[in-house]
Amino acid sequence: MSPAIVALLLLTALNLINFIDRYVLPGVQPLIQHEFLVNDERMGALTTAFFFTYMIAAPLTGWLGDRLPRKPLIIGGALLWSIATLSTAYVHSYSELYWRHAAVGIGEATFSIFAPAMLADFYPEGERNRIFSIFYIAIPVGAALGYLLGGAVGPHYGWRAPFMLGAIPGILIAAALYFFVDEPTRGSADQLASTLTRSTIRGFFRNPAFWFATLGLATLTFAMGGISVWLPTFFVRFGGYSLAQSTQRIGAITVVDGLIGTLAGGWLAQRWLRRNYRALYLLSAVSALLAIPGALVVFFGPKNFMLPATIVAEFFLFLSTGPLNAAIVNSIAARIRSFAVAANLFMIHALGDAPSPRLIGYVSDHHGLRLGLGLTLISMFLSFIILLVGARFAPRIPPPAQG
Repeated sequence: MSPAIVALLLLTALNLINFIDRYVLPGVQPLIQHEFLVNDERMGALTTAFFFTYMIAAPLTGWLGDRLPRKPLIIGGALLWSIATLSTAYVHSYSELYWRHAAVGIGEATFSIFAPAMLADFYPEGERNRIFSIFYIAIPVGAALGYLLGGAVGPHYGWRAPFMLGAIPGILIAAALYFFVDEPTRGSADQLASTLTRSTIRGFFRNPAFWFATLGLATLTFAMGGISVWLPTFFVRFGGYSLAQSTQRIGAITVVDGLIGTLAGGWLAQRWLRRNYRALYLLSAVSALLAIPGALVVFFGPKNFMLPATIVAEFFLFLSTGPLNAAIVNSIAARIRSFAVAANLFMIHALGDAPSPRLIGYVSDHHGLRLGLGLTLISMFLSFIILLVGARFAPRIPPPAQG
């Protein structure tokens, strides 16, 4: 097995655990609210705390990633978030949970920055859409397993138990990464020229390909982050489901839609790239637009249409996962790639899923959860407009090989 494949498999596995740990919270959210007697806004604030520390850590870790080997930084980050997640056993108040959740964000920030940059040094631009479509399958599958773990274990053994179970595999995979993956040469797979716009900090701020892709992903992340946190609770309140039923159904939909949607998006974009170098942006724009009708029915339609509409909406949301992340990585040369990925993560969380859960919770407390989740429809449409305009600035990457 080639070193590139080994790296892809282990980093994807670690990404899977990353998202399992992150999405246990929505699966046990009503249990936590019952124990600590907190309202919707304060529950949303837990996710905001996680992403606040995530964003604060990103600039420093991005700077380090362009100067130091990334492999030990990835391993250190995985160990940090796993140990912080295990510490849930000692949480006995809302404030303690708040700070524990914030600490996890520091560890996850390092992995989310360095893993894509490291993978980019194994594969050229034309292949990164395909590779990132595999790597980011971990988002829907990990989110679904986090829902299921929380919903299945939490009601029987307490809401702390699923956090601790989800943390242990991260430590084991980090050990495997240490023994079986070697650091690739920085920039060894790049084919595009390292222009000033793509390879310098000064030019980075005048790089429209990067900024349009980042802002398009940020507005999409606002929607996906808010929906992922509040949908299990929405199903309990408006669908008549128990917490276990809600997390099981949403988890199953997310796994199936995530696998099919992410792979289909990568496959469609790969074929489209052979004819149009703007395909990564265009497919992402169309997928954001097509997700809106399904989400509209979920939030405001008849109860009987809630499940099928969720299936449709999630499928289209996942179509852009690989293409849009590949577009961001391709817009920047290896010299400043970790810095750029850190800046991207800061922006998409600062404008996306850091504020959206709390904002949705605030609107829910005052006007109802339906209207709160309705905010995500606006952000999906904004994503469509931004990415459609941004396609004009897509870099002319060499077309991928046939087959």
